[in-house]
Amino acid sequence: MARPPAVPAEEKTRIVLSVLAGEVTVAEAARRAKVSEQSVGNWKRAFLEAGKTGLAAGKSGPSTREQQLEAQIADLTQALGEAHLEARVWKKSAEGRLGPSRTSR
Repeated sequence: MARPPAVPAEEKTRIVLSVLAGEVTVAEAARRAKVSEQSVGNWKRAFLEAGKTGLAAGKSGPSTREQQLEAQIADLTQALGEAHLEARVWKKSAEGRLGPSRTSR
């Protein structure tokens, strides 16, 4: 038997919200969407768990992604500083060997 086409996330959200609001039962929602009741139950559980996780994170601190981005910014800032210093050293070295350039300040 062929597998039914995947249900888009927006449709899953609409279905879960209608179940949570009491507009339809899980069985009725499953029948309308042509999926199993277990699928609707799984969507509902995943939806509620993700919401719980979002609320638990709240304002307690930066997310893992934010921490990763902040670390990346720090690394890039350090690399930029090092590259700037290296360019200054090379410029000074070149001036010592070739004399001051017309563009040097």
